[in-house]
Amino acid sequence: MTVSKMTWRPQYRSSKFRHVFGKAATKENCYDGVPITRSVQDNNFCAVNPRFLAVITECAGGGAFLVLSVHHTGKVDPQHPRISGHRGNVLDIKWNPFNDCCIASCSEDATVKVWEIPPHGVYKNITVPWKELQGHSRRVGLIEWHPTANNILLSTAYDYQIMIWNLDCPEQVIKNPVRTIKHHADVVLSMSFNTDGSLLATTCKDRKVRLMELHSGSLLRETSCKTHRASKVLILGNMKMLLTSGTSRYNDRQIALWDQDDLSVPLLEENLDGSSGVIFPFYDPDTHMLYLAGKGDGNIRYYEISSEKPYIHFLTEYRSHLPQKGLGVMPKRGLDVSSCEVFRFYKLVTIKSLIEPLSMIVPRRSESYQEDLYPMTAGYRPALTAEEWLSGMNKGPLLMSLKPGSQIAESLSDMKALGNSLDTRRSQGRPDMLQLAYIQDRLEAKESRADSTHTEDAMIHAPVSNGEDLSFCSPPRTENELRVKFHKQQEEIRRLRELLNQRDVRIKQLELEIKNIKNSQSQSSL
Repeated sequence: MTVSKMTWRPQYRSSKFRHVFGKAATKENCYDGVPITRSVQDNNFCAVNPRFLAVITECAGGGAFLVLSVHHTGKVDPQHPRISGHRGNVLDIKWNPFNDCCIASCSEDATVKVWEIPPHGVYKNITVPWKELQGHSRRVGLIEWHPTANNILLSTAYDYQIMIWNLDCPEQVIKNPVRTIKHHADVVLSMSFNTDGSLLATTCKDRKVRLMELHSGSLLRETSCKTHRASKVLILGNMKMLLTSGTSRYNDRQIALWDQDDLSVPLLEENLDGSSGVIFPFYDPDTHMLYLAGKGDGNIRYYEISSEKPYIHFLTEYRSHLPQKGLGVMPKRGLDVSSCEVFRFYKLVTIKSLIEPLSMIVPRRSESYQEDLYPMTAGYRPALTAEEWLSGMNKGPLLMSLKPGSQIAESLSDMKALGNSLDTRRSQGRPDMLQLAYIQDRLEAKESRADSTHTEDAMIHAPVSNGEDLSFCSPPRTENELRVKFHKQQEEIRRLRELLNQRDVRIKQLELEIKNIKNSQSQSSL
């Protein structure tokens, strides 16, 4: 008789993101001396893009926020110019995803204002907005840009209404939104779009989650679950799922996962801890990673989301003794792909008046570009104009590659068509000759485009020195003015050096590619 022994084998889930770790910036690369707002609103108070960092500041006699260059780290001048056109406290700010020099802000004065930021930064106080939106009757607490349509902005206020605005109109003061959504009986706490912006999910102070069709404003579904009280919501890309953060019936902090087509009962509920701070969820659709950061916490938990049970897989946790009041998130196109950075937070530390960049990094030995970490991602060009979206169209985002030197794809279908045509041409001729011709064409096109761009810039900015019109320039009269001009000149020199370095690296890459192709041709001919 044979006796079979049962062997215990631990079940490990393979994941390339299992060892992701958080790396906080050094003190020299933080932003020190920033008077962060003391507002109790449950917002992030910070917005970031690859060029600028904006943060809501504490000020008397109205509302203001600060706009800094992302490279302007170190001690911030207490007299640094601000954007200060609101009559009440600023409650939320958001950068336009398709224009790095355009930012929207909302305030307790019941208005939304859209600002144009000078390309070289803010060197004097800005008080006149590009657009002013007047329609809400009470303070406006939250704004969101449409993810694929240009110049479409959503705002929600303490009048329980969501208003959709079209900024592509000649008026400087816009008083009539293109659509108003009135399904909420209390204050809207958060809003989230799906990938193409056709659906909008919201959480409300009544703790319900609502899913709406954005064009018509019609209510599709809403939750009726009593065991989970939601405060923040995210639509998880194209996974047909929603994630909410909130509290359980026993006031434990909790997250819940919902089927987008059935909001009656959550797919999953998971208790986190017994703290009281609001949980801010952040989702990266490219890596399917979810980050949970609590207001007043020092730690950030991160998970991986899958479409099959158990859906949420805990990875690890970043720990810090510095509590965060809010968090800004850098868009994917602003990440450092050479260090395998997959996410970057800008952490507001009120007790130290500090903004601390925090990078999430996948440890890899190779320093080359990692294709598997950076799939095609949403780019910086809109897929639709405001007029097209208002006519009823929906379209997914235009995708771009994060590989250094690559160009944005016009659309996924255009990419597939291009790939098919290239495959056909490769089958008809020599692939090496095709690739060489393709690279040479790209080089010539880029050079001609650069020449035309330089010519246009020279024509447009002929009377400009260091980003200022010479007709308005005057010699500095005080020590503070001299310091501002000095910092401005240093920033300009730094920006030009970075631009030159990037172009030198790109030229070397293309020369190396051409050399490799020529060598392969000579070997194949032998």
